[in-house]
This record gives sequence, structure tokens and C-alpha cells, in this order.
Amino acid sequence: MTPGKRALDIGLALFLAVILAPVIAAIAIMVLRGRDGPVLYGSERMRSPAEGFTLWKFRTMAPAAGDQGVTGGDKTNRITPLGAKLRRARLDELPQLWNILRGDISFVGPRPPLRRYVEMCPDLYARVLRSRPGVTGLASLVYAAHEERILAACRTGAETEAAYVRRCVPRKAALDLIYQRNRTIWLDVKLIAWTTARFIPRRWRPERKGRPL
Repeated sequence: MTPGKRALDIGLALFLAVILAPVIAAIAIMVLRGRDGPVLYGSERMRSPAEGFTLWKFRTMAPAAGDQGVTGGDKTNRITPLGAKLRRARLDELPQLWNILRGDISFVGPRPPLRRYVEMCPDLYARVLRSRPGVTGLASLVYAAHEERILAACRTGAETEAAYVRRCVPRKAALDLIYQRNRTIWLDVKLIAWTTARFIPRRWRPERKGRPL
């Protein structure tokens, strides 16, 4: 990670932590009132093929023993009503500001994978994880909705796992490698702006000519 990219991460994370502190506190209280488990959910993710870390999110699902792998249709009934709203707005990821400040992840980069998928596809992730993982990125913006549709149609853990490894991992990795070859601070700023724009109601967006970011 370049000094410029790290400076952008720290500055933006501190700014957002301050202005979003009331939102973070309110969400924490609402999750706590649900009484289905802890406020935060920590999951081991990989920042390199050999180095893991704990990625933090607000808990959006009822806990289950032996839970593993990505979320598909087989886990839909465990998502709480509040969790569904947090997931749609990606507010469950606000605790990852801490991960950014620690240097575990960046704002922009490939989504940090679970260890199990790195071990299944070691050569592929050896290339992808040359970039610091991020909260958002080219693959997240371009492919996330398609991935969600694929996994939502799965009805068992085994079906979810097979669909994710066969259909999602290679396509996301291809986009992550495109980002890796073209990454600049300016590209990061554009991807952050694109991410932010997705949560602005269309009626509030200024009209633009030409192609979107």
C-alpha cells in the first residue's frame, strides 16, 4: 500500500468515524435490543494468503453453531428484520472503520476472503491479495448484485458453496485483477464516489451527461 493510499484511508476513516458516531451508537443499541446475540460479529478473513485478521460487522443474523461459508438462500431465515435493513444499506459494515484504521483493510480493494476459499483457490488468491483488501472495490460494485441473485437461489450450504466457488470467485477475481493493474489514488476516489452514489436516492442525484463512473 502506498503512503498516499494509507493517508487517504486514515483521513477518511477518522472523518467518517466522527460524523457517523451517532449512527453507529444508534445501530449498536438497536442490535443489542434484539437480544439474539452479540452486537458485533467477528469473522476471520485473509489480508494475504498466509495472514488472517478479524473483520468486524454489526450482527445481522441469529447465531448458529458450526456456521461457515458465504451467505446464500440457505441462511435467509436467520437474517433478522433489522439485519436485512442494515445489509441493504451496508450499514452493518460501519465497524470496519476500525479495521481500516488498524490497517487490516483499505477503503478500496478486493473483499477480504474467508480462509476456506483462499485454501481452495491458492494460486488465484495469491494474485488477488497482492492488493490490500477493501470495503468496496470494482468487483463489489460491478458484480455484487449478480452474486446476490446467484446465492439467493441456493437452498443448501453445499449448493451455496459450489455456486460461489464455481461462478462467483473467478469472476470477482478477474475484476479485482483489473483494479490491481490500474490502481491509482484517483481511481480509489472514483470508486468511493461510485459506492456513495449508490445510496443516494435517484431523485436527489444531479443529472449527468455521458457514461457513469
